[in-house]
Amino acid sequence: MSTAPALDKTPAAAPAARRKLSLPVLLLLVAGLLCLVSAVRIITGADSLTSVSQMSTALQLAVPIGMAGLGGLWAERAGVVNIGLEGMLILGTWFGAWAGYQWGPWVGVCVALIGGAIGGLVHAIATVTFNVNHIVSGVAINILALGATRYLSAMIYDGMDNATTRQSPPVPSLGEFTVPGLADALADLNKHGWFLISDVAGLLGGVMTGVSWLTLIAVALLPLSWWILWRTPFGLRLRSCGENPVAAESLGVNVIKYKYMAVLVSGALAGLGGAFLSMVSSNYYLEGQTGGRGYIGLAAMIFGNWMPGGLALGASLFGYSDTLKVRGGTENTHALLLLIAILALLAVAWLIWKKKYVGGVVTLAVSVLLFFWYASTDSVPSQVATAMPYVLTLLVLALSAQRLRMPKADGQPYRKGQGK
Repeated sequence: MSTAPALDKTPAAAPAARRKLSLPVLLLLVAGLLCLVSAVRIITGADSLTSVSQMSTALQLAVPIGMAGLGGLWAERAGVVNIGLEGMLILGTWFGAWAGYQWGPWVGVCVALIGGAIGGLVHAIATVTFNVNHIVSGVAINILALGATRYLSAMIYDGMDNATTRQSPPVPSLGEFTVPGLADALADLNKHGWFLISDVAGLLGGVMTGVSWLTLIAVALLPLSWWILWRTPFGLRLRSCGENPVAAESLGVNVIKYKYMAVLVSGALAGLGGAFLSMVSSNYYLEGQTGGRGYIGLAAMIFGNWMPGGLALGASLFGYSDTLKVRGGTENTHALLLLIAILALLAVAWLIWKKKYVGGVVTLAVSVLLFFWYASTDSVPSQVATAMPYVLTLLVLALSAQRLRMPKADGQPYRKGQGK
């Protein structure tokens, strides 16, 4: 009779330990970045770079990216790669707007969760039950979601008032709130343009002005997910399925069940991000309004090293870059050239200190080119602002790839009882 394999305890050469950033060090880095942004704002005169409206818009654009990324985190922590996040976002936008128009916005949110979860269920059946390649299944879901919503729109919205075959009627608002008194005070402080103080006021004012109730729910889901996945027996079992499903099964964990639950939650979270797009960012469903945010959410999750905190930082970064095509696009993008050039120069110093000379030389060349671009121009083409989120996605992934650690069994096929 074969024995179930246990975790390998054979001594091995331990890799060089990586230091984890302590909270004080992380706060110092954030403070240093804020000081650098403030200095760039003053040098370039791009005062809207940290304005209240800019930060408020960045928060709105970060939420759907963050929900897609959080959905990917749940699935991949259980060992299932979810490239189908874009399709689940699309399902959330359509079902949320359709139900919100029929029965009210909060019903629309609930139906969007169900719509996204349906996409997750299809992905789970394909990958967990039939062991279809996870990438192939995810791409198929993205295509099927686009086709299904186009068919439903043509069937339901055709001939309706204030609707077309690719756009829903207006959806009632979910409502929003502004912190009375404090929001106005921060806005006034931000207008003074003082070094660092006005920038911090703009950042805080952006999260206190015109905030949707759905934004609060989305933000609360990040620490809630961390607590569930890292502080509960349920989360430990789920994560074990993504690290070593054979060992987890030998300890009595129903791996198939946990993978299904994780992918269903993944789809529901992406559906919530879709509802945000069609009910908060705008008040109607419009074909193509996801704009690749499912893929950017996946990139934010990878940038965050499969952790909710890092995911939140990545979503904020990509959400902010997405505001460039909405508010002060060319002016702010031109100012960001200087900011990125300075950051690249700091990266050169760090790479040389780490004795990574080839990477240092390449990064130095990039920094010099960016400095030259900034100094030789007064603005940038509008297409640069539009492309910035996608360029930033590739840049961040390229720079952070060496420090990533995905779940060990992520994307690997698994069959019940395969360890026996």
